[in-house]
Amino acid sequence: MTKKLFTADLFSRLDSETIIHVVSENEDQVLYSARINGGKWLINDAYYIEEVKPYLRPLESMTEEEEKEFIDLAFRIDLKDDSAIIEQVDWLIAHHFDFRGLIEEGLAIAVTPENNPYENR
Repeated sequence: MTKKLFTADLFSRLDSETIIHVVSENEDQVLYSARINGGKWLINDAYYIEEVKPYLRPLESMTEEEEKEFIDLAFRIDLKDDSAIIEQVDWLIAHHFDFRGLIEEGLAIAVTPENNPYENR
């Protein structure tokens, strides 16, 4: 996984309130609100991309209800329209799914039942 693809994934998640974990020389903390500017996450200060890991859900964690919703979305949209795929990707992002394999690459933290910062938000 290249830094370019990782950065592109993080930028695509700006509107989904993705929770990130920052690990830098002086800090090790979970952050709940962030935005990106010029390749840095901005939260009261600036953090380099290499210092952050988003909390993402493995695709296998999709519930039956979510799977049905995702499949229904696919049937509702016109697959001949290029925006159909974008709508599906936007749905995956909004639900914090890792569809690019960032968890396996060590670039994201897997959301589990025991480690779910999105729960009760």
